Amino acid sequence: MIPNIKIEDYNYPLPEHRIAKYPLENRDDSKLLVNTDGIFRCERFRDIAGFLPEDSFMVFNETKVVPARLFFKRETGAVIEIFCLEPSYPEDYQQCFSTTERCRWKAIVGNLKKWKGDRLTLMCDHCASGQRDKIAAINLKAELVERTDNTCIVEFSWAGGISFSQVITVCGNVPIPPYLNRETEPIDIARYQTTYARRDGSVAAPTAGLHFTERVMADIEAKGIEPGYVTLHVGAGTFLPVKSEFVADHNMHSEPFVVTLDFLERLETALAAENVIAVGTTSVRTLESLYYLGVHCIESGAPGSVAQWEPYRDHGYGHTAEDAIGALVNYLKKNNQNKIVARTCLIIMPGFEYRIVKYIVTNFHQPKSTLLLLVSAAIGDGWRDMYQFALDNDFRFLSYGDSSLLKVRR
Repeated sequence: MIPNIKIEDYNYPLPEHRIAKYPLENRDDSKLLVNTDGIFRCERFRDIAGFLPEDSFMVFNETKVVPARLFFKRETGAVIEIFCLEPSYPEDYQQCFSTTERCRWKAIVGNLKKWKGDRLTLMCDHCASGQRDKIAAINLKAELVERTDNTCIVEFSWAGGISFSQVITVCGNVPIPPYLNRETEPIDIARYQTTYARRDGSVAAPTAGLHFTERVMADIEAKGIEPGYVTLHVGAGTFLPVKSEFVADHNMHSEPFVVTLDFLERLETALAAENVIAVGTTSVRTLESLYYLGVHCIESGAPGSVAQWEPYRDHGYGHTAEDAIGALVNYLKKNNQNKIVARTCLIIMPGFEYRIVKYIVTNFHQPKSTLLLLVSAAIGDGWRDMYQFALDNDFRFLSYGDSSLLKVRR
């Protein structure tokens, strides 16, 4: 049954000055609020290994933020911003980033009313001054292929025989969160990215991972904690507040994710110890979505995708997490595949039963957001006291802010 939740119940006062507008000089100097036993402790993130259970499996999202904002100009002088969301053709991220002449993207278009569908030329005003010659040689163009109410399909074409990944690296801008209320700056190129980012595709960073440094990773592995990596490409929908009065009327955005057979086999082993740690809400959504993909394999023979309200409907799920992950492993082996490629619309909110994740590392989230609902589903109504503790103890909030370590209530 879908819980009857009012989003106003997940509101709290967040003063503008508590939103971290810039990252700290050192990633792991950030604060860490430890909440694993109902007692709030203010620690330093660099010491996080000391609060994690030994022999755990710690899951990171290795998606990489791409410079997805591109600014073009019509002959009339009108500026058109194209915010690339996900590939349309080729649909596969790796193939799309590897194309060398043209590709199509699903995009949000700013100033769309002034674009009549004519071919646009990239404007250099929003690009780094040292790149002007490269930009001229690339000669990036944009054409409107399809127009809808919320998004468009845009075709890009360029010269020089270089990949689209190289094109946007030169021509694009890092899409920092809108609540920072500032333009992208050089510091964001490196710092709005995790140190372990590998797979191009996100338009927003998995921000819980921004605190991790080589030193922290070494401390974690020295404690016998095994790292594992998934890829969920974060979409612009992650910033959308819940605007409906009731959460049941909110449409959750869909995001693609990829998980390898090797990862699933290691996760299957780790489940026995019940110490799976998810770094960030994107890792949480990926891991918990795997349970339902595994149930699909058990009941219908194929993983499919995960619908928004699937966990809340009375399907009579009686399968364990080990059963579900084992079913995914068997499915891949039977079909000679080495990875699961799927999409999830999963919304995690009070009433959700965590099947896989035991601990969560996450930042402090916006009022009335689906991310705050996810935190509440993990720790219950205590989220209010925890957030008040964070406000009272000068924690920094949102993407460039401080972090927390939470233990999921069962």
